[in-house]
Amino acid sequence: METVKVDEKGRVIIPKSLREKAKVKKGSYVKIKADEKSILIEPLEPIADKYFGAFKITKWPEDLDEFVVEVMNKWWTQKAT
Repeated sequence: METVKVDEKGRVIIPKSLREKAKVKKGSYVKIKADEKSILIEPLEPIADKYFGAFKITKWPEDLDEFVVEVMNKWWTQKAT
């Protein structure tokens, strides 16, 4: 447990030891919840990390934008039925 000061804009600095322990890095996202007397800050796991290695890509599409649009259209049609 650490004690930190809240600045005039309501910000706090999370001490380095706690950031390292929770694996929070610059640019990371966190979820914040509060109840009557406490505030909980929970790091969010990047989606890319969650699925890293789950899919094997044999060949990248030539036009990635076109590929994404095609995949979304297929997904949307399947969802509508």
